[in-house]
Formats: sequence, structure tokens, C-alpha cells
Amino acid sequence: MTDETLNEAPEVEEVESAEGDQRKPAETPKQLEEEGEIAADYLEELLDIYDLDGDIEIDVRQGRAYLEITANNDSNLKLISNPETVEALQELTRLAVQVKTNSFSRLILDVGGSRQTRVDDLTRIVNKLVAKVKDTGEAIPMKPMSSYERKIVHDLVSEAGLVSESEGEGKERHIVIKPA
Repeated sequence: MTDETLNEAPEVEEVESAEGDQRKPAETPKQLEEEGEIAADYLEELLDIYDLDGDIEIDVRQGRAYLEITANNDSNLKLISNPETVEALQELTRLAVQVKTNSFSRLILDVGGSRQTRVDDLTRIVNKLVAKVKDTGEAIPMKPMSSYERKIVHDLVSEAGLVSESEGEGKERHIVIKPA
């Protein structure tokens, strides 16, 4: 690595956004494994550039490549484990994969357990809202969230015996929890 690369992230060419992208996501386990390897290489370089400690684990689950960056408790990895930062890193990594494979990537990135922390938070929030909807019989809108988070919420609401719908567009897309 040269001194020139210390001040910048790995290069990613500009590609069309996922919303207007007509390319299909990787579908076979082999394609997903390749996607995971490309993503891991990109993330490894990024961690090296910013001198962050972490091990990258790759898995294929539910038709997606999952990458988890883990480290011991005294690691500096917590600097990038904030949910918004993880979401941004995930998008950059998806773009890097798209450039190499010419396929839309739906990979999921977890840094230091941030995904499970978010699932736990969403579960707590949804349980409170479900109880309120059951008590009042009225629909309750939630704050906007990512498609991944909306999927988790839809599943939780369905398990609770209620109905949920996504409403809005783009960054304003949110879920409304409704009585069954």
C-alpha cells in the first residue's frame, strides 16, 4: 500500500443506482460466494487503509451474501459499528461488488454485532407498537427505515397476528402497523 492510498477509500466507479438498475442480483450459491469474496477483499482493503482491526466472515443465507466483521472487545472496530455507518459501508461495498460483477448486489454487512443490536431494538419497538394497535384498534405509522429493517418489522408484525404495509417513497418509505 502506498502513502497515496492512506487518505482515501478503495476506488469504486460510479454505477447506476439500485432503484433504476435493471441488472438482476446474483442468484446461485457460487455467484453469492464470489460476491462475498469480492466484498471481503474490498472491506479488507478499507480496514487496512483506516488501520481498523477485524476479521471478516462470509456466509450465504436466504439468497444473499452475508459479511460480518468481528473483533475482540478492545478493538477499534466500534468506531464504525454505528448502524448508520454500517448502512453506508454496506452501500459502498455493494457498489464495489457491482463494479466487479456487473450484477446488482443485495449483500448484508454486519460490523461488531450491530445488526443483531438493531434487530433487538426493532423487536422492542414493534412489540410496544403492536400492543398499542391491539389496545386502540388504530393504525400506527413508524419512522422511515431501510428495506432490510422493514422486512424485519413486517415479519415481527405478522408473527404478532397484525398487518403491516410499507408506504412512502425513497428515504421516506416507512411501515404502518394495522389491526388484523
